[in-house]
Amino acid sequence: MMGFLSKIDLRTGLRYVLVLQLLIAGILILSDVGRVVQNPFRPAVDLPTGPISPGDQRREYRTDRTDPTLLPQDRPLDVPVPQNFPTRLEFKEQTVDDLGRVLLVSGQIETGDAERFSSYLSGMQDQPDLVALHSPGGKVPEALLIGGHIREAALSSAVLEGAVCMSACPYILAGGVERLVSLQGIVGLHQRYYDQPRLIPVVFAVEGIQKGQGETMQHLIDMGVDPALMLYSLNTPPDQIYALVEDELTETRIATQILE
Repeated sequence: MMGFLSKIDLRTGLRYVLVLQLLIAGILILSDVGRVVQNPFRPAVDLPTGPISPGDQRREYRTDRTDPTLLPQDRPLDVPVPQNFPTRLEFKEQTVDDLGRVLLVSGQIETGDAERFSSYLSGMQDQPDLVALHSPGGKVPEALLIGGHIREAALSSAVLEGAVCMSACPYILAGGVERLVSLQGIVGLHQRYYDQPRLIPVVFAVEGIQKGQGETMQHLIDMGVDPALMLYSLNTPPDQIYALVEDELTETRIATQILE
């Protein structure tokens, strides 16, 4: 009799374990679907196009190319930048009048790019006078490391005319001892993407999310940038970008010098 009851208890326990596994699998599947399928309960937002102005600063966020209406150009750029972003960071050196030796860092920020940047920098015959950025963003931990490398080398950073520095890229910009931003360029922020945990429900990832935000805030403080900069990112959905205007650039100290 006892053996029969034990078998029933074992079967019941196995059913509970199976149901729990199915629930977890369902949560993970729904989270993956949510990445590629637009939330039907979220109202669609028609974003404006064209150049930004105070109070009109939200635009569609793209990681493949720049928006030609956002920064219309009527003259050649001192530092030409690609319209289509490279799939990972690329480095190019050139000498520019009034700017000196410029190292253009362009493309999406991917895993391993911080090490690649450090190796490239150490292999240069002469250190650049300026690190110019043109990136839609990417991996935040890599951006924090690259910003740290720039500060360790006592270099200045810049977003020049025709260039954009969005999402994670401003954390690289923050690393410059001096941070030059052209009003004909874009520095933009939005909410950070976090990798979905694969073996546990997302509710258990809250600690990791908070830790990531803390590391980003500490980086800004260490670089002399007002951590209030993060308010612009926290209040902007991931599929949009909030472009900072001159007062916001200077008040948060993400820019120490504005270029006309």
